[in-house]
Amino acid sequence: MVLKRGIVEINTLERVEIQDITREVESVLRNSGISEGLLNVYSRHSTSGVVINENESGLIRDFQLALGKLIPEGAGYQHDRIDNNADSHIRGFILGGSQTIPVENGRMMLGTWQSIFFVELDGPRQRKLTVTVIGE
Repeated sequence: MVLKRGIVEINTLERVEIQDITREVESVLRNSGISEGLLNVYSRHSTSGVVINENESGLIRDFQLALGKLIPEGAGYQHDRIDNNADSHIRGFILGGSQTIPVENGRMMLGTWQSIFFVELDGPRQRKLTVTVIGE
């Protein structure tokens, strides 16, 4: 079994921003030389998320709007006394900071319409994601 790691660097321009990172993750997989195994995309930032879904502009906007409705900014959260970004942390709790994807024949086993997204929840920022590939 082989383990390889790569870093995907992301620069965001908005407070809440969703970026398709599928190509960048595919590049790490290609460079790993691993054809069968598992791939994990991990964000070490507590005000971000990593999700898998369809890359359709209306759906992306709907997702941003839903996050704002479910966890509104400035709703009197206790953490806002410290950083004024409690909504970003709570959204991160719900979304989760990683995704694991099976690898077969050197390709991620994503569904036909699936893409991998980095979700910035407290930007703009410079972020680094760790992509770990384990297999043969």
